[in-house]
Amino acid sequence: MKYLLLLLLLAWLLHKFGSRKQDVTRRAPPAPPQEIVACAHCGVHLPQSEALPGRGGLFCSAAHRAAFEARHD
Repeated sequence: MKYLLLLLLLAWLLHKFGSRKQDVTRRAPPAPPQEIVACAHCGVHLPQSEALPGRGGLFCSAAHRAAFEARHD
């Protein structure tokens, strides 16, 4: 009886740790790194894909773009 329990435990461990290796290979590759830019108003750094373009450069929010453009008109 104890050998049967030991065999079941061993089979469960092999199944559990064997399936982790397969999960790692199924994952999608990570996204490529993005260029980081600074907000022209406050200087905070953010990915270029999230930045808002304006007359004075790139901005972190519409409020900073409006403030910068109002100050520099």
